[in-house]
Amino acid sequence: MYKSFPKSQPSGSRIQVNPAVQLFGLRFFSDQSVTELLVEFLLMTTSVKRMRKEPHRTMLPSFDLLRSWCSEDTIEYAPRARLNLKLFSFIGASKLEARNEVHRRHYGDLVACLRERIRRAPSVSSDEVLRTLENLFLGFQGAGGNRIWCTQTFLPVCKGVLALETNWKRNSSVGLWEDALDGREEFFSFDKHLFLARGGELLYLQVCNALRQPEASVREWATAAKVDLEPEELIPVRLHERLEKALARLMAECPPAVSDLADFIDHGVESDTALSTDFIDKDETKPRFATCGWCPEESWREGYLFAVELLHLCEARLDIMDRLELLELACAMQELRSLAAQSARVICPEMPFPGYRLAVSDPEGSQEILKRISQSTAKHVEKTIFQAIRSDAVRVRDPKDLSQADRKYAGKLYLSVAKRIGFMVPRRGRGARFVLNERILRYLVLTVVPAGGRLRYDTFKELVEARHGLVFDGDALGRAGSWTGGTPWGFYGSSMDQWLLEMLEAAGMLRRLSDSCALVESAAATSGRKAGEHKP
Repeated sequence: MYKSFPKSQPSGSRIQVNPAVQLFGLRFFSDQSVTELLVEFLLMTTSVKRMRKEPHRTMLPSFDLLRSWCSEDTIEYAPRARLNLKLFSFIGASKLEARNEVHRRHYGDLVACLRERIRRAPSVSSDEVLRTLENLFLGFQGAGGNRIWCTQTFLPVCKGVLALETNWKRNSSVGLWEDALDGREEFFSFDKHLFLARGGELLYLQVCNALRQPEASVREWATAAKVDLEPEELIPVRLHERLEKALARLMAECPPAVSDLADFIDHGVESDTALSTDFIDKDETKPRFATCGWCPEESWREGYLFAVELLHLCEARLDIMDRLELLELACAMQELRSLAAQSARVICPEMPFPGYRLAVSDPEGSQEILKRISQSTAKHVEKTIFQAIRSDAVRVRDPKDLSQADRKYAGKLYLSVAKRIGFMVPRRGRGARFVLNERILRYLVLTVVPAGGRLRYDTFKELVEARHGLVFDGDALGRAGSWTGGTPWGFYGSSMDQWLLEMLEAAGMLRRLSDSCALVESAAATSGRKAGEHKP
């Protein structure tokens, strides 16, 4: 059995029976969208957290706390439900059959209270102000448009819209909103994790686990894996300091008025709902804490890379929506890397980090040989995950658990996420293969190339292989062939990746110096420090 961080629940607990949860942590799940991965991660960073009964309000636990973290310690956090804000924003866009009468009445009361608090110019009506506010927050709808209003999520544009997943028990019958709040356990559930399924928690724990590693261990791994991090990034305490500041800036990037409006609608107009759902006995000094799950202790390596990638994306000069889109992609790519790397540790531990090699083909599929190679690695990564949850590292009590794990938590989850973000095509049917789209290519450049700097094209490909296991041509395709266990493919030359050069050039991220030399450039300068040119 692999060690978990922090120490997992007792092996007899229901969730621990799931083979994929045992291997990958609690938990990656197919019903959690890419947007909700980022939402849950940022919900953890912005919520009040508690360790050893001591609360703290920083984005990450202090470095001293991380270094002294023992296996028995757990981390808790106190997310806000924000029911009034969700009701105001989403009930008008939810399905008619999902609009309970008690919800409609409370919505009417909430709107009436808001109308009384509006101060407006004579030329503007209160109804126009209310419609503007509704449209503003509905415009931040992130996921769950086909779900009941309280299970939907906002795009994480600011702290004021980050909210806990809440479920309404539809068979419940109640006449007054106040009665529903008084009997909150009977009418609401806050711990089902149906859509905020703990994947964001797992990513957060991976970062914490990575930052607590000794500097010597980080340097030794980085050298062996040839991931070529910058000098400051090899020092966990420096990386922790910069990431803490970068995440704080991210949450302050949206105009403060948006977060202030969200807070006002949620508990400034009517406070009883927030007090009942977010605090014990309506006492604001006693927030309701939820306990995080766990991640594999060995996953600190991919967690360290994820921390560096988050830092690069947060420090780059990007529009806020562009940044959030790339952060969503970073979370999804980390989920894929986590599933594949942890499986590879079990099935092929002799492979260099990350333990797998995936051949990436041209998006149009015009190169038949490359297309077939990519299909072969796509099949093999699914096979590796399939074998890993059936290995001696996992205890299986019932074969039915394996079937569910395959479908929702393991191999099929990998395919589902890869297809959602356009990393794998086609979306349906046979012959799945790996490709790059413009978003993924930009993500790779921004996280691999130093901000405002440049790398030789060949160096860029080497680092993408070292950090993500992606290969494009030449000897690298041979390494992918060796990983699949079949007859190694021959050397096909550099022309196999001509499509990649053309994509980089079309995106304005490639400078050709000669027929044999090109530079990959990151145009997004850092916002946190002056970027120096990376040594090619």
